[in-house]
Amino acid sequence: MTSVARAQMNNPYIDDKLIHFGFSLGTNLMAYSVTDSEQEIDGEIYHARVSQVLPGFNVGFICDLRMSRHFNLRFIPTLYFGQKTITYKTSSGAPVKGSAGKNAELLSLPLALPLMIKWSAEREKNYRPYLIAGGGVSFDFGRQKDRVIYQQMMDYFVSFGFGCDFYFRWFKFCPEIRYQIGFKNAITPVSERPELPAGDHFYTNALDRLRNQMLVITFNFE
Repeated sequence: MTSVARAQMNNPYIDDKLIHFGFSLGTNLMAYSVTDSEQEIDGEIYHARVSQVLPGFNVGFICDLRMSRHFNLRFIPTLYFGQKTITYKTSSGAPVKGSAGKNAELLSLPLALPLMIKWSAEREKNYRPYLIAGGGVSFDFGRQKDRVIYQQMMDYFVSFGFGCDFYFRWFKFCPEIRYQIGFKNAITPVSERPELPAGDHFYTNALDRLRNQMLVITFNFE
């Protein structure tokens, strides 16, 4: 790129830095991929689904290492706030009897530690689209033992998405959309929860697997 062309751009040399930092703010939608156990519990078979997903909030820190003209390695520790509701029903249509009724509300406060690869297209004046993908580990500090479902603390995940860098005089503004999929089963078995009343065991036993899923919209400032 010629010096004349760079002179017509905002912040023309920002992408040449070996290492740079930033922060992100955004919103998220947390959900579960639910697999029923299909086991008979007290004469009933329970079916569960995620019935309500409320928008959450996330804040993160960005550490970016330039690998080449088009590739960057990014470490983006991010704290998420969110809530999910699992609704139960019986095959017979009988009312669900438990301390939480038919809805189990779960709060989540995961700290995600992803390592991402960012591929950027050629810059066009003051914008530059990109793709991003990677994976990492997360730790949920929002799980609560007094809930009828107790999530596992740790999860592994992959994440992928796209965004666009917009160049301003002093910084880059980068809106980004990513989808995140967890691998581990998020359920803590009843056998590990001696404090849970017997009448609430079905909330856990009705489930075979819960896998974390999340749609994330972030606004990066770099």
